[in-house]
Amino acid sequence: MEQRSDPLGAEDPVTSREQDAVRILLLLDGAGEPVDDTERALPGLSRAVCVVRTTVRLQKLDFWLRNPDYLADELLNDYETSREEPLLTMAASILDSEEPEVRRYPMLRHKFGAWENIDNAMAVLRGAGLAARKRRGTIERVRQSDFYLLEEGRRVARDIVAAEPVFQYYVERVDLVVRLADGLGGTQLKKRQYLQREYADTPLREHISTVAPRARARLAALQADLAGSSEAVATLQGEQQ
Repeated sequence: MEQRSDPLGAEDPVTSREQDAVRILLLLDGAGEPVDDTERALPGLSRAVCVVRTTVRLQKLDFWLRNPDYLADELLNDYETSREEPLLTMAASILDSEEPEVRRYPMLRHKFGAWENIDNAMAVLRGAGLAARKRRGTIERVRQSDFYLLEEGRRVARDIVAAEPVFQYYVERVDLVVRLADGLGGTQLKKRQYLQREYADTPLREHISTVAPRARARLAALQADLAGSSEAVATLQGEQQ
């Protein structure tokens, strides 16, 4: 499988600092919630346009962005609950392609769930005046860190996508990830992700293994069930005519 032609992919599933910086920039742009004037009055935040609150939430959203196989499997979970066919269609668009292999960048299992060090990526964004991080608490104990996108960051994010349409992939996936999270906080997202057996069973400090084979088997079973149901309905309607 040739992957070098894809600027978002790599033979070795490890991201560079630059890849991380672009991905986090687009994640902040798509997943951030508005900031108010009180926050903009804080030092360094006068040009803030949106924020992702807490490291846990940022990491959990990034996990689904970096692991399309888990994202698709969660869509199947939601489909089983709601029976909304667009969810099944979106999961199929991921699992019927090479996306779970080509776009997957595993994350480490930490004691608080999926985690990767984003300090280097944030250093790039902060150094360029594109984003800011605000720590809350005391010197001895940081209660939480919030991640802000600045006006220049939003402009650069939009310029990147306009100049390199391949990055539209991340824009679309961020939108899907945000809709899947649907208002859940970082702790709630962590709990949801821990419901995945492969995720929960991964030893600490090891990369979380893929669920692509299981998700593809689930997809096939659900599609067969839907096709069978549709056929049964059509037969019944024919008999009634």
